[in-house]
Amino acid sequence: MSKSNLTRRGLLKTGAVAGSGLALPTIFTAQSASAFINDPTGGTVTLGFNVPQTGPYADEGNDELLAQKLAVEHLNGEGDGGCLNTFSSKALRGNGILGKKVTFVTGDTQTKSDAARASAKSMIEKDGAIMINGGSSSGVAVAVQGLCHEAGIMFMVGLSHSNDTTGKDRKANGFRHFFNAYMSGAALAPVLAKEMGKDRRAYHLTADYTWGWTQEESIVASTEAIGWETVNTVKTPLASTDFSSYIAPVLNSGADVLVLNHYGGNMVNSLTNAVQFGLLDKQVNGKDFKIVVPLYSELMAAGAGENIKGVLGSMNYNWQLDNEGSKAFVKSFGEKYGKPPSNSAQTCYSQVLLYADAVERAGSFNPCAVGEALEGFEFDGLGNGPTLYRAEDHQCFKDVLVVRGAQNPTSQYDTLEIVEVTPREQVMYPPNHPMFGGDAASLGECNDGA
Repeated sequence: MSKSNLTRRGLLKTGAVAGSGLALPTIFTAQSASAFINDPTGGTVTLGFNVPQTGPYADEGNDELLAQKLAVEHLNGEGDGGCLNTFSSKALRGNGILGKKVTFVTGDTQTKSDAARASAKSMIEKDGAIMINGGSSSGVAVAVQGLCHEAGIMFMVGLSHSNDTTGKDRKANGFRHFFNAYMSGAALAPVLAKEMGKDRRAYHLTADYTWGWTQEESIVASTEAIGWETVNTVKTPLASTDFSSYIAPVLNSGADVLVLNHYGGNMVNSLTNAVQFGLLDKQVNGKDFKIVVPLYSELMAAGAGENIKGVLGSMNYNWQLDNEGSKAFVKSFGEKYGKPPSNSAQTCYSQVLLYADAVERAGSFNPCAVGEALEGFEFDGLGNGPTLYRAEDHQCFKDVLVVRGAQNPTSQYDTLEIVEVTPREQVMYPPNHPMFGGDAASLGECNDGA
């Protein structure tokens, strides 16, 4: 890439050149011709944590930030080490990353793509962040992933469930640990058929952005494959707080299942409205009316309270999993913050460690070298069990949890119970699956900003 292109994009720092009175990008003044953008040449390395600290997904974002800070502590040799003690890769030694102390800067995505891009851009340009991690919206994830790819920066995706993130919008500089909408459908459908039967009529309310669209598509496909009929699909604005006007038509639709393709505060409000309308007390088509929430989190469940009792959904992780990695993370997080971690927290914690581990194994912060270290990487010990980072699309594959709202929770932290652990083989799909962009989907070439 030419010097003029780098300058025009505004993504490189400048430094004075002796005797010239000019400023050149640091990439041209570094010791090595193979240097890359934001190459950490001092004793520290800066990571950028870009999460929704305000907006409808703020609860998820604040938990992500707690986990990111904990990961930094463990990388720097502070605390009990957490999953550094259980991670199958032994490259991390608690002495930073490649011997450099880890520091971080934060941004507020506000659950808005423009705000998320602006905060990520600032962390890259002004703070010298070498990696961006975070997000609790797929619209945000897709936007920031595109920005990071253009800038030559690694993006370790946080909470993003849309098929598009590692589908039609996949990028070589982006990697996703969280599961996706297709996986939710593949895990949920057999359980729905077993518990609700194969003769059902479903009505969907869907958040009107990339995540909602792909979740609706995935759940419709998986439920129709078991014999369900889709009565209607209705899009709702992300900014909605009262869903009463959307719930009322369900009563006269002939549907006997309501599928809420909502997340965060949206799901809490729409489920509350549905229960207030008495949907769960009704019988339709000779069947008890049911509600399904395809994507769950502990924070959403706590916010919805008793309304989630008996309601099925899926999760990427739950703190009640009984494996060594999960127990180590739950202990560290619980002792520091006085509560168990959410799946949002576990995802961002894992992504920070996975990035640092890949740097150590590559022996370089160059994003292309780091990407190569992650592609096809199989690991265990971070809480989800055996996991694969697939090379073709940078999507992680691991077991998926089907959960249900607990009937008799003992606290706000055990409101969900694990119904089934779906093996990863059941939720895998080819990289060119039509829901993921087909043969046209491409990672493109890795960009190191040079």
